[in-house]
Amino acid sequence: QVVLVESGGGSVQDGGSLRLSCTASGAPYPDTSMGWFRQAPGKDREAVAGIDYDGIPNYADSVKGRFTISRDNAKNSLYLQMNSLKPEDTAMYYCAAGPRLDGWLLLVATQYTYWGQGTQVTVSS
Repeated sequence: QVVLVESGGGSVQDGGSLRLSCTASGAPYPDTSMGWFRQAPGKDREAVAGIDYDGIPNYADSVKGRFTISRDNAKNSLYLQMNSLKPEDTAMYYCAAGPRLDGWLLLVATQYTYWGQGTQVTVSS
């Protein structure tokens, strides 16, 4: 069983920055893909960004140019640098891990097997 633990959430002002981290207790697959998803109250879970084992990212249109996803395979860790945050970015952010994925599949929640408990991000105007 793989456990994912997120950290780095918090409250910031409009235009601020945060860096989320996710650490996995192990590598569930030989070529594990990882992603960030978010869910705001009353809304469906939506993709933020995904990254394949080789470090190739894919971003949701809403965060392109503002967020950067990265990973450290040696540490089984995933990161999300969030800049120019907006109130509409307010949500619970979840880390996910799954089998090898490419392209747009990195942004499909049902492709992921393991999920963290989430970390709250709140952006005030």
